[in-house]
Amino acid sequence: MNILRKSILIGFTVLGMAAAHAQETQPAQKPHGAHPHPNREQMQVKMADMYAKRQARLHDLLKLTAQQESAWASYQAAIKPAAFDGQRPERKPMNKLTAPERLNLALDMTKKREAFLETRVKAVTTFYAQLNPAQQTLFDEHGLRGPRGEHGRRGHGQRGGWGHGHHEGWGGPAPRQG
Repeated sequence: MNILRKSILIGFTVLGMAAAHAQETQPAQKPHGAHPHPNREQMQVKMADMYAKRQARLHDLLKLTAQQESAWASYQAAIKPAAFDGQRPERKPMNKLTAPERLNLALDMTKKREAFLETRVKAVTTFYAQLNPAQQTLFDEHGLRGPRGEHGRRGHGQRGGWGHGHHEGWGGPAPRQG
């Protein structure tokens, strides 16, 4: 065999081995139709766990006294998110509703949100009054939305802007006076 044939044979052998190796290292693909996102129940468990961890971290940061523990328990009971019962109301597509029906639906949702916020404001105000000034400062910084008033850390591909939690002057601690 001449040198050219040996070189070609070795080249094809190396290419074949590289191709075989590349095929073996591809990640296993999920079955067709597999959904990459967790289901509703898994998401509820994850969110409840995150909520509990956040509240425990806040409790530890505040270093509450024995007298403040009952106020903390009342505050936690008032702000605890309601569990989803699995039943969703029948929903008509928005484009099939008339303009007055859409506005009434928006008004109903606004009233529900307002009632939720009124309950939350009352709970926060009552608990906040039980804290000393140092604890109030910590609560201002970490209480409602975590450090620096953020909704949380944003990952790759998540956008901010109107409707996504980035409203000028909304959330976070109040500006310092003086």
